[in-house]
Amino acid sequence: MRRPRKKAPPPPSPSPTASDSPPQAKAVPEAPKRTRRPKAPRPHVEPEVFRDKRNLEDLWKMAFPVGTEWDQLDDVYNVKWDFTNLENAFEEGGELHEKKVYLFGCTEPQLVTWKDEQKVMCIPVVVAVVSPFPPSDKVGVKSIQREKEEIIPMKKMKMAWAPYIPEENRAALKHLKIERIKEYEYCLPYFYQPLKEDELEQDTIVTIVYPMEPPVICEFDWELDDLEEFIGDLINDEVLPEDQKNAFKEFVKEQVRESKKKQREAKEARKKAIEEMDEATKTALENMRFYKFYPVQTPDTPDISNVKVPFINRYYGKAHMVL
Repeated sequence: MRRPRKKAPPPPSPSPTASDSPPQAKAVPEAPKRTRRPKAPRPHVEPEVFRDKRNLEDLWKMAFPVGTEWDQLDDVYNVKWDFTNLENAFEEGGELHEKKVYLFGCTEPQLVTWKDEQKVMCIPVVVAVVSPFPPSDKVGVKSIQREKEEIIPMKKMKMAWAPYIPEENRAALKHLKIERIKEYEYCLPYFYQPLKEDELEQDTIVTIVYPMEPPVICEFDWELDDLEEFIGDLINDEVLPEDQKNAFKEFVKEQVRESKKKQREAKEARKKAIEEMDEATKTALENMRFYKFYPVQTPDTPDISNVKVPFINRYYGKAHMVL
């Protein structure tokens, strides 16, 4: 019989260690709370507004200022002229609404007050011709240096009535030769109205350009001036040498004869034109109207209210309405 084995003693209970001890609460200083600074307000920026360009805002610039001296063009365009009156004329209720219109520009040198000083400025003007057909296909070229006035086709001066195209480029005109530029400066829009007696048919003044060095340039009125007294005054003023008296007298007489001959021919031509004119053309000429537009007064432009006149040029005469 076997002896009973002794029971092994139970394993000793593990002694507690530091890791097994219950956790002790440890006092830790709290981190200071971070206070948020209020954000600086963003500066208020007004949205940039771009002004819409009006439909006809550049219309007055496209009506080329015929007869303006070349070196004055930049001065004309550098001023912010306002032609809203011209633009509004094409709107419903305006003088030019739904009408066939031909436009040309010109400038008028005027003494005005500008920026607290008086100065001569070229004031741009736009003339509107209401007509079913172009008023003319010619221009007049005349200067004090020219002995005779010339009426030449617009094509010869590279001019034409053209449809309005916004922002059309006219830079090519700046490449003209000096001689050609001078011709432009002395151009005037031409208009022949056979239903009215032309002022040339009544004019008694002739421009004298007597060929010598320097030339004698003057005007002689064959109705008001006495030729002998006229020549005597020129000699006394040392404009005409004494030894040129007889030659100058014959020269003036010849100029007067030519002028009177032109007047007779003009009257005959006008009479013939009326006789051959059809009723439609005659009616159109009778109903043709001229409107003269000056710039509107603004803070950016001089006051021109006292310099507005109905006169256009010696061919067109006076406008029916000035705006």
